[in-house]
Amino acid sequence: MTPSDPEALQVAFHVIEVLQRFGIAYHLGGSYASAIHGIPRQTHDVDLVVDLGPAHIPEIVRALLGEFYVDEKAVARAVSDRSSVNLVHLATGVKVDLFVKGSTAFDHSEFTRRIVVRLGDESPQDVFVKSAEDTVLRKLSDRQWQDVRGIVGVQGDRLDVEYLTRSADQLRVRDLLDRVLTKGSIFKAP
Repeated sequence: MTPSDPEALQVAFHVIEVLQRFGIAYHLGGSYASAIHGIPRQTHDVDLVVDLGPAHIPEIVRALLGEFYVDEKAVARAVSDRSSVNLVHLATGVKVDLFVKGSTAFDHSEFTRRIVVRLGDESPQDVFVKSAEDTVLRKLSDRQWQDVRGIVGVQGDRLDVEYLTRSADQLRVRDLLDRVLTKGSIFKAP
């Protein structure tokens, strides 16, 4: 399934191409991942989780400057704090949020579990996307119930429940996962 905003997807493809050029690992997350694994919905911003280090900062900024509003100090702060930074595509206003990969075991697990999905209609491309299970776990942590219900409803028995349970315990969202997976409560926000 492809999220329905081709303009945002084309902007994402451009940023992904820059990341790949410099050998920076990434995966698509947020609402796009939720729409891919669950119920498609329109979104005009893109979340990319990136394994970005200090050495990459100048080259990434140079590669994106001109087409994007990008603040080198903000990128450096995001890398240092393992937080996020916004890029804004000047021609379209599409916002791309780069979330710097964290250092926990779960953060590393997300990267090993990312999957390749072919996205786009006119010029499809293979893109790394956060797994359905990891999207559910992150959405539970952020209490984004509609996305969680959509993914669980669409993926159903294909979800790795053992992985979900083990990771939900680590993230301390097991009670929320149990409520979502319990028949009858899946369509009610906890």
